[in-house]
Amino acid sequence: MKTTFILPFILLLLTGCSEINMEAYQENKPRFELMEYFSGHTKGWGIVQDRKGVLLRSFIVDIEGEISQGGQLVLHEEFNWSDGEQSARTWILSKKDDHKYVGTAADVIGEADGVLFGNVLNWQYQLDLKVKESNWQITFDDWMFMVADETVINRATMSKFGFRVGEVTIVFQK
Repeated sequence: MKTTFILPFILLLLTGCSEINMEAYQENKPRFELMEYFSGHTKGWGIVQDRKGVLLRSFIVDIEGEISQGGQLVLHEEFNWSDGEQSARTWILSKKDDHKYVGTAADVIGEADGVLFGNVLNWQYQLDLKVKESNWQITFDDWMFMVADETVINRATMSKFGFRVGEVTIVFQK
């Protein structure tokens, strides 16, 4: 009796954790050219929600992107939070091949790994986030969808120790 319940449960867990086939997005339009899209000025409007979906705070981000002489995209992000906080982050993004990117920032632990096909980009990384009086290492599963030539929707799931702790949603406008 236990085996008939446990085996299907384990299979459900394993299939629930299966990786999305990014190549399925290859033909999606409009084509998301990451380096081109974020060159120049981009503005974003976002929200942060806890694991239950409760709105914690919102923000506006202004991004200035420039291609360096080495071909890297340098993104200067300035955040204005609904609670009055202001913060900044500088990303350095590099294209590794037709579909793979890496990114670094001062609060990113190691490197962010990105995979882009068609109009969809998925970033995986850990961020060192200050939460009240301590720092938390939060894992981001970050999905960007180009839905129009000048509009990208970003949805990031945040987790700690494998448990979902929240979500960030951003709409970027070129």
